[in-house]
Amino acid sequence: MEEVSIIGVDLAKNVFQLHGAAADGVVVFRKKLSRLQFARFMTDHPACDVAMEACPSAHHWARELSAYGHSVRLIAPHYVKPFIKRQKNDAADAEAIVEAAMRPTMRFVEPKTEAQQARAVAFRAREQIVKQRTEAINALRAHLYEFGHVAPEGVGYIPRLAKVVEDPGSGLPDLARDICRMVLEQIELLTSRLTAVSAKLAAASRAAAMPRQLQTMPGVGPITALAVETFAPPMDQFRRGRDFAAWLGLVPRQHSSGGKQRLGKTSKMGQRDIRRLLVTGAMAVVRWALRRGAPQNPWLERMLERKPPMVAAFALANKMARGIWAMLTRGEDYRDPVMATA
Repeated sequence: MEEVSIIGVDLAKNVFQLHGAAADGVVVFRKKLSRLQFARFMTDHPACDVAMEACPSAHHWARELSAYGHSVRLIAPHYVKPFIKRQKNDAADAEAIVEAAMRPTMRFVEPKTEAQQARAVAFRAREQIVKQRTEAINALRAHLYEFGHVAPEGVGYIPRLAKVVEDPGSGLPDLARDICRMVLEQIELLTSRLTAVSAKLAAASRAAAMPRQLQTMPGVGPITALAVETFAPPMDQFRRGRDFAAWLGLVPRQHSSGGKQRLGKTSKMGQRDIRRLLVTGAMAVVRWALRRGAPQNPWLERMLERKPPMVAAFALANKMARGIWAMLTRGEDYRDPVMATA
């Protein structure tokens, strides 16, 4: 039997499918193992390359298998799909993972540490709470609109809605008033939970060195800085800042052919958490730049003269991503272009 060079693992909750292959791609074994059997098998197996899709539990198993002495490679699922032959099943998935991992130009996902995953849980929880609160606010606005009361969108207008609910002369039936009070209580509870989660993220951001360095850049706050440390791989994986911006999805979508370059809208095919926060921070910088008398970046001034504010914000977010790459690779704080040219 040939020596196993790489093992492809199709992860699941209880049953794992393994595909072992030699260095030349010849199939050595195919196995279906339970969770306990898989752990014992990988513990006893000689060290080799192990490839898995970067799906739930993949980062946990990457840490476990690395402790056993194996070299782990995680692949984005959409890079594996083209290698599936005909019908899709667990065995075909494991074989496709091996085929994809053996490609010399394949891109791999950096396994996350437990601390990174813990911060990712906090980010996901915060995002879910924001969505739930927005849903509750919109429901309350819709309920009051049924009785002729209109309020603008946004959490800042909750006091106005609460005043309508508590006003005896607002014309609300008692049943509707009681239900609206319950929705207001739900919004208050979600707001308190959001404040608590945001405080934990801010504390984690203050305790780490990288977020403090990134916050020297205008538009990058503690949440954005911590998101970069949580979700982004080491910056030495990118050859230049443009590659990092492309990884985030802050570049135009391409449909070029025949030597003709065709660029479309922003692709949004990268890391959505960091991208969304960078665009939000860039929009805050743009709003500040539009204020009369505010100190402005010459590059941003020229951009706002030619483009709408939202387009300028996306362009600034791209520039911020490249700046973040430069700051982290060189170990420097942000340098104001206005001060640098003075």
